[in-house]
Amino acid sequence: MMNGQGMGGFGGMGITWMLLIGIILIIAAIILMKAFNSNTSNKPSSSLDSLKERLARGEISEEEYDRLKKKLEEH
Repeated sequence: MMNGQGMGGFGGMGITWMLLIGIILIIAAIILMKAFNSNTSNKPSSSLDSLKERLARGEISEEEYDRLKKKLEEH
């Protein structure tokens, strides 16, 4: 009749395999989302970091950097 091939050919393990594969897919999706989020969040972590980046890019002078840094440290 079924020759032990019932439940999708896995002999009673069909549901277990489906759950296992589902869990693996969920874990893989979580890992991929974390990797994507860490790659897209290259924003400065603070105002001082942003100020340092502006100085490095030449957007502000050293004098402007020092003035703004002092103002940030006051707060």
